[in-house]
This record gives sequence, structure tokens and C-alpha cells, in this order.
Amino acid sequence: MNTATRFTPNRCALPAILGLSALAPAAFAHHPMGGATPETFTQGLLSGFGHPIIGIDHFAFLVVVALLSVTLSGRARYLVPAAFVVATVAGTLYHLGAADLPLTETVIALSVFGGGLAVLLKGSASALALAVLTGIAGVFHGYAYGESIIGAEATPLLSYLVGFSLIQYAIIVSGIKLVELIARRSEKLHGLAVRLGGLSTAAVGAVFLGLSLT
Repeated sequence: MNTATRFTPNRCALPAILGLSALAPAAFAHHPMGGATPETFTQGLLSGFGHPIIGIDHFAFLVVVALLSVTLSGRARYLVPAAFVVATVAGTLYHLGAADLPLTETVIALSVFGGGLAVLLKGSASALALAVLTGIAGVFHGYAYGESIIGAEATPLLSYLVGFSLIQYAIIVSGIKLVELIARRSEKLHGLAVRLGGLSTAAVGAVFLGLSLT
């Protein structure tokens, strides 16, 4: 009797995604530009790819957006993340305009903490309300992204904006797809994964909130 486990893409999808998610922060443990201002298109793109991942608070909020967006239906599930990404671009441009946005780090930490709690407590909101709330948070996250590109020329600036926009949307959509996959496999595992996501992101937010207030 053949007892070999049948190999299928779906069987391997979840472990693969989890493995890549675990390796992502380690792969970007150091900023692609070492803290220097990008000078070329490629440097700007790599810096844009790296910032939302190496910033634990930023990455945690991307997880929050994914977990909140997956509760929506239809196109709204993907339009809300798009609205958030657009807001981060606006926040970066606002920073580059030499404008001041007070309490940036505190608001970012609060967004992660509050978002994590909302996920943990199974909070629900309309697509419009969610787009507005994540959009406001996105302006602050984007403002923080702007710090890395101050003084850059137009070409690396443009590629930086493209880079962090693409990576943020890709991470959020990947998170949505992962949650959908888990839900199809096991409702119990789905509930556990969502609670774990809410708890872990709320914990990250609490830590950063404490740091911002000290």
C-alpha cells in the first residue's frame, strides 16, 4: 500500500508563506542603504522595499490592515489597503514639504496598539470608516517613511515611493490571502490565527507606545 503523502501546491502553501514571513525581517535586518540617502533609482527602490519591513511598528500595522480588511467583502477588501497605501504616500510628501506633524511616533504606536485590540476584540467597521481610520494612520506612517528620503533627487525619490507602495500593498494582500486560506482549511485555526495576530500586534504597539512616551 502506498502511504506516501501526496504533494499538492495547496498543501505546501501555508508552510511556505509562514516561512517567508518569518524570514522577511531577518533578511532586511539592515537597511538596504545603511541609513544613507538613496542616490539612484535602484537604491531608492530597495530603500522603499526595506523600510516597511525593517520598521517593526510599520510591519505590524500592515498586519493589522490585512486582518481588518479581510472582514470586508467584495472590492472593499482590497480598496481599503489601497487607500492606506495612498495615505502613506501623502504622508511622505507632506514630510518632504518641510511640514511638521507632531507626536508622529506616539500616533503610530497608538495605531498599532488600537488596531491590534480591534482585531483581538473582533471589532467591525464599514469599509468607509475603515478606509478613513487606516488612512489617517497611513499619513503618520508615511510621514515617518519620509525621514529616510529627505534630500534625495527626484529619481530615487520616485522609486522610493513606488517601492514602499508596492511592498506595503503586497504584504497586506498576502496577509489577506493567507487568512482566507487558513479559514478554508479550519475555522478553529482561523480564529486562533486572528487572535494571535491581534494579540501580537497589540503587544508591539504597547511596547512602542511605552518607548515613545519615555
